[in-house]
Amino acid sequence: MSVLVFAENSDGIFKKSTLEAISYAKEVAKITGGNCTAISIGNVNQEQLSLLAKNGAEKIISFNHDSVNNFNAEVFSKIISETAKSENSKTIVFSNTYSGKSVAPRTAASLKAAIVSGVISYPDLSNGFTVKRTVFSGKAFANVNMSSEIKVISITPNSFVINETNDALNIIPASNQVDANDFKTKSIEVSKASGKIALTEAELVISGGRGLKGPENWHLVEDLANALGAATACSKPVSDMHWRPHSEHVGQTGITIKPNLYIAIGISGAIQHLAGVSSSKVIVAINKDPEAPFFKAADYGIVGDAFDVLPAIINAAKNRA
Repeated sequence: MSVLVFAENSDGIFKKSTLEAISYAKEVAKITGGNCTAISIGNVNQEQLSLLAKNGAEKIISFNHDSVNNFNAEVFSKIISETAKSENSKTIVFSNTYSGKSVAPRTAASLKAAIVSGVISYPDLSNGFTVKRTVFSGKAFANVNMSSEIKVISITPNSFVINETNDALNIIPASNQVDANDFKTKSIEVSKASGKIALTEAELVISGGRGLKGPENWHLVEDLANALGAATACSKPVSDMHWRPHSEHVGQTGITIKPNLYIAIGISGAIQHLAGVSSSKVIVAINKDPEAPFFKAADYGIVGDAFDVLPAIINAAKNRA
């Protein structure tokens, strides 16, 4: 009996969230007494596949074919479901990324499995099979007991450490077959942003709000992000005014993130925004209003004008040892 984990790649490169999922699945395999098997879909070279073994995959099933280089939720879920059946996998692990959110529910439905998303704990087997997940936009937790024979778990990125195990590389070509009838929807064109750190992957995030007064001042956010190797984000009003793309909007109606460090510049701290960033390990708020609600949620606060504070922080970041 194996724990199967979907090894998601981006243009043939495994994301940090994928390696977290591999390490998580390895630990679940130890707890349940099984082994850890990874399923990789798309053209991925051996050097990248070896990272899966390095981080806990005892067996790697590689569905290496041009037809699945572009993500297709229906086809991917079919491949994963069939692999789970052939491997007798009772637990299937995904990362709760955009792709994972599309594939995990389909896989669960196909396997008639229970599914829990947003998981932030390893299973507790003391009374069944219980996992902890965030609820109410991260303001509370729920312990969910999964009583079905097959279980699908989707873990929250940046919630688990990556543990290197250096397992032997064991790559097996997938025996699954897909044909034209499986592709009910087809990708005509795929456009991806390049040169930016994905928000869901970022450990450091620099975010700006209306306090920056206009898009012409956003270079301050970008300069600090570049100096720290961070991703950039924004509040909902900023994206609504088209100062920044909606893909950078974090909050209850945008992207929920969990970086190690979140720096909010000129953001008041409305509850809708906090819902998307409250799981950050450390929050720093910069605002000239000492009564800004964000200061109540922040670990550190700087009361001051962003146009005075940011240049000094950027300079310090560039000159840090």
